[in-house]
Amino acid sequence: MDEFCGSVFWDPDVTWNTNNPDLTPCFEKTVLVWFPCGFLWFASVLDVYYTFTNRSRQIPRSPLNVSKIMVTLLLIVLELLMLKDAVFPSDDRYIYPVDLASPVIKIATYIFYITLLIYSLRKGVQSSGVQFMFWLLIVVCQGIRFRTVIENRFNEPIEVLPYVLEVTYFPLVLGMLLINCWADVRPKYSMDSHTSDKPCPEIYSSYLSRQLFSWFSTMTWQGYRKPLEYADLWDLNPDEKSRQVVPLFDKYWSKELNKSNLKRMKKAEGQAAYGKINGAVQITKKKEEQEYTSILPALFSAFGDSFIFGSLIKLIPDSLAFVSPQILDLLIAFSSSNQELWKGIAYALLLFLSAFISTMVTVQYSHRMYVTGMKVRTALISAIYRKALLLSNAAKRESSTGEIVNLMSVDVQKIMDLIPFVNMVWSAPFQIAVALYFLWGILGPSSLAGLGVMVLLLPANAFIAAKARKLQIMQMKKKDLRVKLMNEILSGIKVLKLYAWEPSFENQIMKIRKDEIEILKKAAYLNAATSFLWTCAPFLVALSTFGTYVLIDPENNKLDAGTAFVSLSLFNVMSMPLTFLPMIIVFIVQAGVSIKRLNKYMNNSEIDPDAVTHDEREPDPIVIEHGTFSWEPETVVLRDINLRIKPGSLVAIVGGVGSGKSSLLAAILGELDKISGRVNTKGSLAYVAQQAWIQNATLRNNILFGKPFDPTKYDKVVEACALKPDFEILPAGDKTEIGEKGINLSGGQKQRVATARAVYNNAEVYMFDDPLSAVDSHVGKHIFEKVLGPKGLLRKKTRVLVTHGIQYLPNVDNIIVLKDGQISEEGTYKELLARKGAFAEFLRQHIETAEDDISELEDESLLQDLKDVVGDIEKIKKKRRPSETAGSESEAGMSDANVARRRVLGRTLSEIDRRSSQASIRSRGSQVGENKLIEKEKSETESVKLAVYLDYFRSGGWLFAFATFFLYLMCQAFAVGANLWLSDWSSRPPGNGTESNTGLFLGVYGGLGVGQGFAILAGSFVMAIGTLKSASNLHWKMLQRVLKAPLSFFDVTPSGRVVNRFAKDVDICDSTLPFNFRLWLNSFFGVASTIFVISYSTPIFTAVFVPVAILYYFVQRFYVSTSRQLRRLESVTRSPIYSHFEETLTGSSTIRAYSEQDRFILDSENKTDYNQIAYYPSIIANRWLQVRLETVGNSIIFFAALFAVMARETLDPGVVGLSVSYALQITIALNMLVRWTSDVETNVVAVERVKEYSEIPQEADWEVAGRKPSKTWPERGEVKFDHYQTRYRPGLDLVLRNVTCTINPGEKVGIVGRTGAGKSSLTLALFRIVEAAGGSITIDGENISRLGLHDVRGRITIIPQDPVLFCGTLRINLDPFEQASDEVIWHALELAHLKTFVKTLPAGLEHEIAEGGENLSVGQRQLVCLARAVLRKTKILVLDEATAAVDLETDDLIQQTIRKEFKDSTVITIAHRLNTIMDSDKVMVLDKGEIREFDSPAKLLENKDSIFSSMARDAGLQ
Repeated sequence: MDEFCGSVFWDPDVTWNTNNPDLTPCFEKTVLVWFPCGFLWFASVLDVYYTFTNRSRQIPRSPLNVSKIMVTLLLIVLELLMLKDAVFPSDDRYIYPVDLASPVIKIATYIFYITLLIYSLRKGVQSSGVQFMFWLLIVVCQGIRFRTVIENRFNEPIEVLPYVLEVTYFPLVLGMLLINCWADVRPKYSMDSHTSDKPCPEIYSSYLSRQLFSWFSTMTWQGYRKPLEYADLWDLNPDEKSRQVVPLFDKYWSKELNKSNLKRMKKAEGQAAYGKINGAVQITKKKEEQEYTSILPALFSAFGDSFIFGSLIKLIPDSLAFVSPQILDLLIAFSSSNQELWKGIAYALLLFLSAFISTMVTVQYSHRMYVTGMKVRTALISAIYRKALLLSNAAKRESSTGEIVNLMSVDVQKIMDLIPFVNMVWSAPFQIAVALYFLWGILGPSSLAGLGVMVLLLPANAFIAAKARKLQIMQMKKKDLRVKLMNEILSGIKVLKLYAWEPSFENQIMKIRKDEIEILKKAAYLNAATSFLWTCAPFLVALSTFGTYVLIDPENNKLDAGTAFVSLSLFNVMSMPLTFLPMIIVFIVQAGVSIKRLNKYMNNSEIDPDAVTHDEREPDPIVIEHGTFSWEPETVVLRDINLRIKPGSLVAIVGGVGSGKSSLLAAILGELDKISGRVNTKGSLAYVAQQAWIQNATLRNNILFGKPFDPTKYDKVVEACALKPDFEILPAGDKTEIGEKGINLSGGQKQRVATARAVYNNAEVYMFDDPLSAVDSHVGKHIFEKVLGPKGLLRKKTRVLVTHGIQYLPNVDNIIVLKDGQISEEGTYKELLARKGAFAEFLRQHIETAEDDISELEDESLLQDLKDVVGDIEKIKKKRRPSETAGSESEAGMSDANVARRRVLGRTLSEIDRRSSQASIRSRGSQVGENKLIEKEKSETESVKLAVYLDYFRSGGWLFAFATFFLYLMCQAFAVGANLWLSDWSSRPPGNGTESNTGLFLGVYGGLGVGQGFAILAGSFVMAIGTLKSASNLHWKMLQRVLKAPLSFFDVTPSGRVVNRFAKDVDICDSTLPFNFRLWLNSFFGVASTIFVISYSTPIFTAVFVPVAILYYFVQRFYVSTSRQLRRLESVTRSPIYSHFEETLTGSSTIRAYSEQDRFILDSENKTDYNQIAYYPSIIANRWLQVRLETVGNSIIFFAALFAVMARETLDPGVVGLSVSYALQITIALNMLVRWTSDVETNVVAVERVKEYSEIPQEADWEVAGRKPSKTWPERGEVKFDHYQTRYRPGLDLVLRNVTCTINPGEKVGIVGRTGAGKSSLTLALFRIVEAAGGSITIDGENISRLGLHDVRGRITIIPQDPVLFCGTLRINLDPFEQASDEVIWHALELAHLKTFVKTLPAGLEHEIAEGGENLSVGQRQLVCLARAVLRKTKILVLDEATAAVDLETDDLIQQTIRKEFKDSTVITIAHRLNTIMDSDKVMVLDKGEIREFDSPAKLLENKDSIFSSMARDAGLQ
């Protein structure tokens, strides 16, 4: 190099062994020139790739990019002048090759830079990282050269031109660096088709801003000044949106599924067997051998690139962690030597730089990992959602709705939470191995003692991890069970309140909760043991290593400051991976459990897409040939079905209970497993299910169902479906919001809305599963005429109608009769009558229970044909009712039974009026608007109130709180004491009695370490007990308050929102908060001890500490106020994802029938993105904080080292070592303190949310001491209303006014009235679901308002409209308090005609009821409700349309039992069909909340001007 440069390349005397360090001219002209230029040439590959993949195009000319080009051209001119001066020197100096090479290299590099810049501008790149780093390197290297040029000016003669060029050069490159700190103007075009109104500033920010996250500062400032709202948030970056993420995962998931299918096919060769059902060849595989396709390979393929790159850059901070101990060694050596002062300052600067670089790289690593986790969450939520739309019926029965929702809410979250930390699996062993390598260099074989301690700790760690995994699985099962039961309680809350069963279900929940707490307690004790082991681990390693070191060779091995504190700093480096490794293992275990659950779900059987073909060449729209179908494998429900439905025809499907009518529609829709045969449909489909599925949306949106709004068409549909009267009575008309599952609509209204949805859809083929049974006869007739019939809106469409109403049959084109899963007959009405076969038998059964349908046959000839076939209709009726005129008992029996047969038009219209009004008043003046029923979820905007923390600590007990704080303080005191002792020990000079005192030094050091371990163990145990006690008490209070909340609370609160409180928020209280508090205490005392030790060692540090503390405080406040609100917004926007998912699970068959899957998937993905918009800024907030806080921490390291250097004359090496080794921990400690402070504050929001539901308004007391009625009350059953009036909420209109009447004991009363008259309100008043606003209700002389709610509700029996069953045994469903003996229950089952069925069940009374009673038919569920009523057998029975959805046979059984068992009881019937209460003793006619008429039916009919007589005429009864 001497010949090339004309000087030596490296000279230690110039650079190191001097008071004024410098670099040789050769080094400056080669390395400092070639290195930045070489960087640009090599890194340009990355720059070109990034530029090429950019989605924007064409940045217009701007002052910034013009300046970049102009300054670069100016630099080229300077280099050309330097080259000219080298080629044609002005003096006789010798020109070396380096003088020519360097300018040429620079000129070529600058030209290349301009080329890259122009390419970047054309491709729309506003700021390039490679180009910024190039100018940064140029400035650093040129800055050194600039210093040399300035110094040489004073030491030797200069050449004017070269000097001017060199001096001008540095400001220009510095200017270029500054210009590159800003982003250029926005590009003209974007290749992204979906542009955002409020794009994230990150897209348009400079490279430096992205590295420092400065672009986020505007939001932190905004969040500090005022509480953030959702409108303040930016949109997601395009790469993080569902439309980018989901297709990527789908592609690889499909590949994995295909691979697995190929493997299974290969394995299955030779394993074919004959199927049991139809002899078809099937592949058989043992259940336990079933292999699941894992989601992990697909996730890795989709998002592995960013994950791997993140993993690679993690090596940089992991390696830099070992630079600090080496510099510390140099600092300690410097403090006891006479080295030049600049070296000490250089060491301090090096400490700062290594820490700063580590910070910058770690921040980028963390950012990439969290964004990857976010993408994984988006992909998995979408995959779970789309899988739900494909699940087969068998797969649905395997998992409850609550369990599937848990996959999305809990399991996906656990996988996402693991991703940022999963690299610790290799990073931790790497750091431990490197630390041991350096320790071997310092301590030799003694370091093996420390390694031995770690090896001994591994089995304990493995044991704890295994136990943690088992406990995690157990806890998840208990949690699933609890959430599942809670979900059912919320779904059936009205029934629970009417039955007064809340205490029983509260006990069931608390029993599960008790088991869950026991599991959590064991897990907490394991965590305490883990804390003990891994707090002791670094100390035990240090003790064993130092002890071995000084004892094996006391003469030569002296524990000086360098040995002690460099080793200690290496132990500290090891302590992080040693502490985190067990926690990461627990996270991996938890995520492993979640992945297994997801794998099982994602591999569940799906509905066969090829079960139904869509051959457009087929002449008929619906064809089934030789079809055999099943709901579950080997359970055939339909056999040998051959069916052709002609275009434009109206076909009725009839048959008895369980004949397969609904199954036939399901087979056409492809919902059933097709065992054999062929099914073909042609054209679009519309479907109305037997149990109407209604969305939580406005009435209009329920009808439109994604179709564009056409006012003319819409009005026709609404009129045809008889919805106009409903719209008129609602405060917001068709814009009134409908609650979850149509909670504020009657059964009839739900069916009419579902029918309107189908009609508006304008499909080619329509399938109706008995919708007309849910409406009263004249409305049914209206809908048939206006919609289904020959003159209806759908007259030209193909229609398939399942029905029980024989009055419609003469008007259909074809009738299909099903019996035992087979088509027994098919033909027109007259043809089937003439055959006198199965159809005639169906009619005979029907007539026995449905005289009203016969009266509606208008054609006399048809009526005569019917009589010819089935005989004298009146005789058939009388045969069934021989004692019809024998008295009121029999009359009451008939009336009660007939009342309980149809769900009809106006059951709860007054209730809708009430609820909608209530919702509008509750939300008036808010963003929700008057037409909203569901209230917007509250999101607190201020900082978490002190009362929330106090409530949390009070719930756990103050003793536990203070004891925990004290024990953690003692732990840190012992740790500081041990290090101070070590400092004193290592500072003692050799031969000063230290050899004889080695045992004392080791003993005291060991004792302090043991004290530290036991303090943390005791603290962890105490905290575990206290936090679990707090979580348990908070859950119990919330459960009690929710169960005691009035019914109106559940009308305006989605069940998903309440379940979220009991699932996510309770889980945070159980697990996350204790974890956060533990880490916060560790961080708090860690920071406090560090500041104490540094200030104790170098008191001058306190002068720097004050401004640093102020800066820290402001950074922390900015962060916490913003982060807290972002977490709240994220929490609030999370609930709609799960509510929508739950709603989709319920209505999946309807969604599939309408082929609306894509729209619902898009809706789900939009809700996920909506949530991620709030989640992404919270990730960035953490990175923004990390950069700033760690920079503060790095400054503390620098000042601690600098002051130690300055004060080396007065400080012992041991004190220097102690001070700097503590300072090296401050960066992590400060960052962790703010992070855990924020996490505590944001997660304590869960306590706030639980507390909110622990303070909701309550009903009256369940029981009132001193006012309990006698055990036999009511003995007679007299009900007296005395000027009774009520409203649903203060400020609303009265719904019952001045109601005065007496219902005598044993009397059978029917309550009738037009829509909104107050019929249902009267029932609700009787059960005190609504309270009196005036007057009173007395039962057998007792004013019910003075009694406890359960004393009232528990003494009145109701058979509700919807047969609600709950998970658990049949016995629990009948007698939840377990008060009745087996004999009594069996007798009740016998009276309810269920005994024979239950006897056939293997478990009998212990038979497990599925979620919602799905493993029983609707009829059987209603019979269970009847058995409940028989078990109570009170003197007052209320019938609320009890058999609206059941078949005629079940209807008949219920009638018989009521007639017999409740003959002496007062029976109050909410009636909507007048013919059902014509046999009552009295009829009460309500109008506008007042009793207009109250007399026997006969007397009321005599008066032609009476309201009742008018209603009878309207119904065709007069």
